[in-house]
Amino acid sequence: MKVFLEGQGLKQMSNRSFVTEFLLLAFADRWELQLLHFWLFLGIYLAALLGNGLIITAITCDHHLHTPMYFFLLNLSLLDLGSISTTLPKAMANSLWDTRNISYLGCVAQVFFFLFSIQAEFSLLTIMSYDRYVAICKPLHYGTLLSSRACVHMAAAAWGTGFLWALLHTANTFSLQLCQGNAVDQFFCEIPQILKLSFSHSFLREVGLTVVSVSFYLSCFVFIVVSYVQIFWVVLRIPSEQGRHKAFSTCLPHLAVVSLVVSTGMFAHLKPPSISSPTLDLVVSFLYSVVPPTLNPLIYSMRNQEYLSIFFSLKTFFFFPVF
Repeated sequence: MKVFLEGQGLKQMSNRSFVTEFLLLAFADRWELQLLHFWLFLGIYLAALLGNGLIITAITCDHHLHTPMYFFLLNLSLLDLGSISTTLPKAMANSLWDTRNISYLGCVAQVFFFLFSIQAEFSLLTIMSYDRYVAICKPLHYGTLLSSRACVHMAAAAWGTGFLWALLHTANTFSLQLCQGNAVDQFFCEIPQILKLSFSHSFLREVGLTVVSVSFYLSCFVFIVVSYVQIFWVVLRIPSEQGRHKAFSTCLPHLAVVSLVVSTGMFAHLKPPSISSPTLDLVVSFLYSVVPPTLNPLIYSMRNQEYLSIFFSLKTFFFFPVF
């Protein structure tokens, strides 16, 4: 005999529960505060769309930016757009319509695309550190090691790694039997929160994938650190102060983005359980999922004179066309 529990998003059959939808955590209880959150999220989302969209447009339209560094930056902006578009629109809709519901398939899609974006982005940041290493430490071999074909292959590897990683984690997570209800203590579907809804022994299958993921991220981080140690060693030996400044200016935006992604991600997942609370978890998850995609375009454009000159020329073209 089937009994549908109205409003709970659960079906019971033979004393077993099947989740048909999830309930996300609301940012506030009062409608006025939810409406304020909607406008705040809308402003952040539009800023992310504008910043990343301008980078994509500038790199696509100007042939002077058709270099390996800007090719990888183009891919990074695409992934940032995908990442923030996975989480914020649903949070904005829930705040505007005063609801917490997300369908089961919607939750699956959110987990997959968010994991895909995060994994591919970190892989791409690792590749970008290799690009800076070759440009500064092996400039004579730059055209050979980072040819057009090699750049396409590396970018494809980053996207393919993200797809495979997301597919494995998503399939494994949603193959678990959930028995602790359907309330997710987060503003988007996040794997650690979904695992809390499963049987205590059934999520052990996820542990193996988590260990592999941590090993991968650690390996990428070590690669980035080693690359920059060698970069700084070479840069500090440049006799010209102008040469050192130019070399540092090409590295600092990437280093700042890596620091932002790593710091927010580590604090979100490695903070002590003693200081954990629903409010803090909500704020921290917002920081690592929303802040980097929004700030990355600003970080890359602030110290990049070549990109700024192209940006202002595009601005002049679009807003003050010459007839």
